Parts: sequence; C-alpha cells; structure tokens
Amino acid sequence: MGSCPRWFPRGAQPPAGDRRRTAPARRRPGARRARSPGKRGLKRSLPPSRWLGTVAAQIFLLQLVVVLVLAAAGAAAVVLQRQYDSELRAKEQALAAAEVFARAPGTALALESPDPSVFLRTPARKARLSSGVDSLSVLTSQGRPVTDAGPGPADVPPQKIGRALAGRTFTETLHGGPAGSVRAVVPVIGADRNVVGVVTAGVGVHGPGRMMDQQVPMVLNAAVLAAVLAVGGTFLVGRRLRRQTRGLGPAEMARMYEHHDAVLHAVREGVLIVDADGRVLLANDEARRLLDLPEDTDRDRRHVTDLGLGPGMTRLLESGAAVSDAVFPAGDRLLAVNTRRTAPYGSAPGPGAFRGRGLPSALRRLARRLAGAPASSEPPRSSKSSKSSAYAHGPPPRTPRRPLSGRTTGHPGRTLVASFRDTTELRALSGRAEAARERLTLLYEAGMRIGTRLDVRRTARELAEVAVPRVADVVSVELLESVLHGEEPTGAVNRMRRVALRGIVTSVPLQPVGYLIRFRVAGTPMAAALRRGKAVRVPDLYAAEDWRAQDPKEARRVLAHGLHSLITVPLRAQGMTLGMVSFWRGSGSARFEEEDAAVAEELVARAAVAIDNARRYSREHAMSVALQHSLLPRDLPEQDALEPAWRYLPARSGVGGDWFDVIPLPGFRVALVVGDVVGHGLHAAVTMGRLRTAVLNFSSLDLPPDELLARLDETVTRLDAQTAGADGEVSPVTGATCLYAVYDPVGGHCTVSRAGHLAPAVVDPEGRVTFPDLPLSPPLGVGGVPFETGELTLPEGSRLVLFTDGLVENRGRDIDEGLAMLGAAVAHAGRTPEETCRDLVEAMLPEHPGDDVALLVARTRLLAPSRVAVWEVPFDAAEVSEVRTEAAARLHGWGLEESAFAVELVLSELVSNAVRYGAPPVRVRMLLGRSLICEVSDGSSTSPHLRRAAATDEGGRGLFLVSRFARRWGTRYGAHGKVIWAELSPGGLPGPASEALLDTLTW
Repeated sequence: MGSCPRWFPRGAQPPAGDRRRTAPARRRPGARRARSPGKRGLKRSLPPSRWLGTVAAQIFLLQLVVVLVLAAAGAAAVVLQRQYDSELRAKEQALAAAEVFARAPGTALALESPDPSVFLRTPARKARLSSGVDSLSVLTSQGRPVTDAGPGPADVPPQKIGRALAGRTFTETLHGGPAGSVRAVVPVIGADRNVVGVVTAGVGVHGPGRMMDQQVPMVLNAAVLAAVLAVGGTFLVGRRLRRQTRGLGPAEMARMYEHHDAVLHAVREGVLIVDADGRVLLANDEARRLLDLPEDTDRDRRHVTDLGLGPGMTRLLESGAAVSDAVFPAGDRLLAVNTRRTAPYGSAPGPGAFRGRGLPSALRRLARRLAGAPASSEPPRSSKSSKSSAYAHGPPPRTPRRPLSGRTTGHPGRTLVASFRDTTELRALSGRAEAARERLTLLYEAGMRIGTRLDVRRTARELAEVAVPRVADVVSVELLESVLHGEEPTGAVNRMRRVALRGIVTSVPLQPVGYLIRFRVAGTPMAAALRRGKAVRVPDLYAAEDWRAQDPKEARRVLAHGLHSLITVPLRAQGMTLGMVSFWRGSGSARFEEEDAAVAEELVARAAVAIDNARRYSREHAMSVALQHSLLPRDLPEQDALEPAWRYLPARSGVGGDWFDVIPLPGFRVALVVGDVVGHGLHAAVTMGRLRTAVLNFSSLDLPPDELLARLDETVTRLDAQTAGADGEVSPVTGATCLYAVYDPVGGHCTVSRAGHLAPAVVDPEGRVTFPDLPLSPPLGVGGVPFETGELTLPEGSRLVLFTDGLVENRGRDIDEGLAMLGAAVAHAGRTPEETCRDLVEAMLPEHPGDDVALLVARTRLLAPSRVAVWEVPFDAAEVSEVRTEAAARLHGWGLEESAFAVELVLSELVSNAVRYGAPPVRVRMLLGRSLICEVSDGSSTSPHLRRAAATDEGGRGLFLVSRFARRWGTRYGAHGKVIWAELSPGGLPGPASEALLDTLTW
C-alpha cells in the first residue's frame, strides 16, 4: 500500500517501479518526525496501474459495485411501486364513478327510453366533472354510445363489452402514449334484471416523472452515504494493511523474504536470532562458522547456554542488552558483537533498543517473522517515549509462558538479533594504524615545536625535548663548529660539539653539553651514519663491538646505566652534513625497530631544515650587524664644545635604520645628528649608511640645519626615484626622519631643525627637564614644504638628549607615556652623559627591544671669553697692518708667539681679500681652543677660490699661502654675508718648507 523503507541484498537493485526513497537511519535531534507513508493516501504512493491491484482497491471496487446495484434496485422498486399505486388508484376511481352512474335510478330508465341521449348527456357530463375521471360514457346493449365520452377513451369494442353484457363488472388497463390509462366497465341492470346498457369510466395513469423528484433523491442520498462509508472502511482497511505489509504486494513480499534468506546466508557477518526465552530461532552459515555451531542449532531451538559460547557472550545473549562493537573471544578469533531487541506486534522498543550501530531492517523483520510477529511490526525510532505511549501502535506484549527449562529473560515478548564480525585481522591492522597515527601526531607536533626561534642551539634543544620520551629515553645532538658560528659546514665531520642532551632522568651517562665529540673509529654507528648519510640502527648495544671500541670507558658507563639500543641519524640539509643526533633507549623500553628508525629520520630531517635556516639567519644577521656597526660611528671625534655619550641597541628581529652622529664644525661648533630609516634588515642598514654619508658631506659645506635637511630631502627623493623600478624588492626611503642640531660653544646657542623626528629633551644644570617646542617639518622624501629651524640657548652644563622613537614607544606604551618616563629618568642633577645613557636604558628598554634604539646625550660647554678676540675692521686696506698688530698682541697674551708669523700672514691675506673683493662690514674673530681659529667676515656673498697663479700673474697667491699655513680653511655663508675661516695649530704644526715657500713667492 503506502511506501516504506525496503532492504535488498548488497549489489541488488530494487525492482522497476518500486525504487522508493528510503528514510534516514537516525532522526536529527529537534527535527519533526516525518509522516508515515501510509498517511499520505493511496494514490500518492502508488501509480494507478499498481493501485488497482491492491487488496484495498479491490475491496473498495466491490463495495462500490454493491452500492451502485443496491441504489439502482431501490430506484427501480420505487418507480414500479409508484406505477402500481397509480394504476390501482386510477382503477378504483374509474370503477367508483362508473358504478355510481350505472346504479343511479334514472340511468336504466333513460336507456329503456326511445332517445336515451336526451336524458343522459347532461347528467353524464356533470358526473364526469364531479368524479374527476377523464371520461364517462354510456353505451346501449348493442354497444352504441348515447353520451359524449369526454377527453378520455370512450369507444369499447363489442368483443370487450361482452363480459359487461353478461352482467360482469371489470377494469382494464389501456397502454398507449407516454403514460397509459385505466377503464372501468359496469353493466346497467334494468327493472327486469337484464342488462340494458353499459357505463364506462376512464382515468389516465400519470408517469414516474413527478415521483422521481420526491423519492429518487432520497435513494441517491442513501447511495452516496453508503459510498462514503465504503471509502472510509476501505481507508481503514488499507491503513491496517499498509502498516502490516509496508505497501508490498504478495509477489514483492515473497521476493523480500527470498532476499532475506539469501542475505542471511551470503553476508560476511554472522547473524543469530534468539527469542524471548533465549532459544535460537535462526543462525546463518557465517554464525555457525564463527561460533562453531552444529547444523541443527536453529532447528532444535537450542538455548544459548547450550551453545558452548564463552561466559561473556552467553551472559550478553541471555540479558538481551543492546551493545555496539563489543569484542568477545571465540576460540582463536576476536568477534565484534552488535545486539538489538525487536518488539513484536508493532510495540515500541525498550530503552536503548536502537542505540549505536543498528542492524539491517531486513534482519529485524525476519527476526519478528521467526518469532511469530507480523513482518511490519518494526518499531518507530524514538529516543524519548513515555510508558503510556509505548503501546500506541499495538497491544502491550503479553507475558510469556515460563519455558520448560525454567529460564526466563528480562525482555518478555522481544526477539534478540545479534550480529558477529571477525575482527582478528582488523585489530592487528588497527594497532598498526594507531601506531601510524601516533607517528603522524609526533611529526606534526615536531613541526610546530621545532624551530620556533632562529637559533641553532635552541632548535637542537627543541629536537631533544620533542623526542624524549616519545621516541627515545635519551637524545643527544652534536653540531659542527662552523654551523654553530653560522658558517657553511666545512672541514672534517668527525669533530662535533654537543649542544643538546636530554633524558627521562636527570642523570645521563653521556658527555655533557659543550663537550667536543670525536669519532675516531671508522666502524662505529656514528661514523657509519655519517658515511652513508642515513640512519644506522643498533638494536643491541651489548653486541656492538665497534661502538664499545671507540670509548670503552664511556661504553661501560652507558651499559651500566641500562641503555641497550641506539639509532644514530646524521643532520643533513641541502646535501650538507650539519651534525649528528643519537637516540638511546634504556631498561623498560623495547628495542628500536625499523619503523622507529624511519620516524627518527623524518624527525631529524625536519629539525635539520630548521637548524639550517637558523644557521643561515645567524650568518645573515651577523653580516647585517657588522655592516651596520661599520656604518655607525665607532669613536666620537674629540672636541671641546660638548661631552657626548651614546648607546645603540639593535632590534630583536634584526638590524634597523637608526643612526646618530657627532660632527665637528668650524669655529668649535658641533653638529648633533639623530635619524631613523623606515623598516629593518640589510636594506635599512644600507640606506642608513647612505643618509649618514650624505649628512657628513653636506655638513662639510657648513650649511645651516634647515638647508642641510632640504638637500637631504632631495637626496632621498632621488634615491626613491632610482629604486622605483625594482618591482617592490627594495623598500622606499621616503618616511625617514632626521634631527640636525648645531651647537656653538661661544654663546651657548643651539640651532635645531627636524624632519618628522621627535624633539630632544633638554635638562638644565638643576635637573629640570623640558621638551622645547621646535618647528616640525615633514619626513624626508615628502618634499614640497620648506624646512624651519628653532633656536635654543643652553647654559653650560645642560644636557641635550636626542633619541629615536624606539626608546619611548612600543606596543604596550604610547609615545606620551614614553616621554613622561624619559623625563622622569633624566631628571637628576649632576649626572654625566654616560650615566644618563645607562639610566635611560635600564628604565625604559627591555633586554631585547622590539625596535632598534639610537640614543645620544651631550653635556654643553662654553668657550671662555678670554679665549675669544673680536675686531671690527674699517673698510680700508690701510687697516690691515693694524689688524696684524692687534692679532700679534693677542697671541702674545695667549702665549702663542711662535704662531704669530703664520697668523699674521693668514689674517693679512683674508682681510685684504675682504676689503678688496667684499663688502662692509668687515669683522675679525680669533678663537683659541684645541686649535686656533681665524675668521674674517664681510657683507658679500662672493666666495674666493683657490688656484695656482702663473709666473707672470700679479696676484692669486694669497689663498694658496693660507692653505699652506692652515690645517684647513673654508667658507660658510650667513644671513648677511659670508665668513672665511682658517684653522691653525697653536705652535704645534710646522710651517711650509722654505724652498716651497720661495717657489710660491717667485714671480
């Protein structure tokens, strides 16, 4: 009837036209139960051709035919009865009218008169109208009518009135027309008792049309009600049949049971069906083979306790508990057992009846068939059913009779289906699969835990930590000396340094970490592994003569400690040997097998890649650090204007682009530089070196800070333009920051210009800290914005703190908090620059900062006024001699009489050029420090150039003389003119050779 899940043998297809969609094996939690196929209606589940062949359809058709026949018979009976009643009433009416008129006193007298029509015509018409008959006629004894008949039939054939003339009264039915009529013939008896005439009365019989409107609808309504009852009955019968047969026909059910029998004997799982009393109903061939049962087990209905099974399996079959994949021994086999209870007569299963892996529905149906229950009594799946709803689909199970053996089970009326599967080989395979899974897990964890840091020694320790105790009891790792230093593996591989040693116990009988291992004997496992390039396994160290021969003392100590098995694996990466790893197992652990050697090789191979990466990183990092250190100032230049101290701390991830510099300038001025390049790595270090070189070159021109940063900005723009076609391989320089400050010790003035950099901190001699508000320009490379300068006046003993953002800013601290910490760290009077650097590093930086840090602290000094001489020179060439005289007097006061000739010559040439080629005002300044500085300034911006004069030239030898007597000389420009300066050694620098001087002065 309705569709239902069907089961067919493995590989078989459902018959054509019967491939139904099967229900899922388990209903998801919270989902509504799907409607039973039987509730969807018969025609929705089967095609019409198959539906007409069902039992319910045949019952329905039979009932429908019966209803139709009864309805037709009832309608015909009503019609016939109505016709009969109409004729009977018509006869009685006609007979009454005819008899009344015939027996009237004047009728016989009128007929005996000569003209009876005169006397009877009018009375006949009135009688006809009053009696309601259709016709009323009077005939003589000869059959001649004496009155009008009316609308009905009047003439009576002579042969028809013979009976009336004989004195008999009769009625007859006349057929003709759609309805017919009834006529009554009554003789008229005269005074002499003779028949003198005949009276006939006719009444028309009405047809059944009028009665059909009254009686037939009632019959049809009764027929419809009967049809509805037939449909309802058919539905109930069909529903019951669908529940019992699941919509299968006789042929299909026979084929299904044939399939069940075929499956039971063809499946590779044993099937045992036990009734509620514990007796075997069925055992297939595989069950007999697995359990070693006799052939007549199911025919004799033996009890499970008589089968010779193990105690555990016997208790399980007796208890009827539902289990999934429970393993029980059966002889030399291991059987996986699944048991399920089936409820008879459609009753719901008990708790846990369908938990876990279920059995095929075909086996459950067959079990119920063998137990005497209907095949359709498969219980619905329900995980939560109350006791009141447990019997919603059938009567409650009856209490079974006590078996003859006196044994009963705890599940009355339920059949137990048990399946058995041989898992002996599967258990061995699962053991190997579990071992393989553990190895894969180990290798996965090794990939996650080995190589977390780019450090060779740490990676070796991580390898030992992963391998102990899951692979070995003791693990030792040795590396070549070149690998430890980040170099390419070179030299002999028979000398290695032990870098990691780990065991399950603290006392390990092997050389400690740092010991130099030498492989002197060629036949040892270590030497063999290095020679072959793969793992060497020594299952029994007691039998390894070569291993004991290398170091007998250590071998005895190892064996005494219980180590008995060894695997040595060379550390190889990129075809190069990096070191050696040894795995040891001691007492309580099994010997190493081939699978262990494969795992060790895979583990060491992964560690070798990590160690090689760490080695390469160490080498590149060392190269980057060496490059950066070579680009940073190694020693600060000697000068008298400032007392500097510095710190540079590279970032934890590698070198960066922070730099600093201290550049002496003419006039005892000093330039302080701090900068930061975007990014880290080798490129940042190289870029930093290029920018530092550019700053050194621009500072040699003695440019103001704002103009120097402007030219540095142009340089950065050109560098970015040159690297724009590198396809992203080179990071841009744009974004670098720089602070350039020039300190003049003569007046304590400091001119500062910064491009995107943090302002310096100023600490006065009393320890008060300020962050001056200096003009801020965009970072280098942005362009389009002029740079500005700020002026500071610093008392002697003030500290100027210049730094990069790595000092005050990190992931856990914003820049404002960092500046506050910096101010608190340096707010101490009387601290030297070196002490200030140490205080800042300890207070603000971790051991390994996340960003590189450049820190420069300078304490200011002032040049004593007694060491400064200044003269305003009138714009007249005659004043040159006066300048020489005053300069000589000041040199005498300074105790520099030996330098008087050179100073007078230099000043004479410079002042003469200023008066001759420059513009007023002219000013002369002499500064005494580590050297003697002579400066001549004028209001012109023209710059003199050094050239070699020809023998015939009248001039052109002054600057040449200045360059020969001075250490160095140059020109710097100011807001109002220029300054030509010359630096001379105060008595310590010998003058030029006399021959060279005479050659110079020769005309």
